[in-house]
Amino acid sequence: MRNEIIPYRKDLKEKARELRKDSTLSEVLLCQELRKKQLGFQFHRQVPILEYIVDFYCHEKKMAIEINGNSHEWKVAYDKKRISTLESAGVTVLVFDDLDVRNNIKWVLNDVHKELYGE
Repeated sequence: MRNEIIPYRKDLKEKARELRKDSTLSEVLLCQELRKKQLGFQFHRQVPILEYIVDFYCHEKKMAIEINGNSHEWKVAYDKKRISTLESAGVTVLVFDDLDVRNNIKWVLNDVHKELYGE
């Protein structure tokens, strides 16, 4: 069975490519762990969904992972709207702090695992 493709703004495709080339340290660290497919599912980086680009996305589980750095302290309302819009499209959104990914990746992976397997 094919995964459902959620529509996205076509102009975001090129921006997503640029973001893949300019990853943060936390994105690189998490990508290295998710790439191993140790959690049993494939995640893609910088995926356009609707009018947004999510850091990581698993098509099979309709799950997005976002890593928030310092800039998100000033984007609280935007982030809430973004999460709400994605969730209304059936996407589960997990949000982790940049420092948590850098300093405690095992904890982050454990939370992702719990969400993937409904634990």
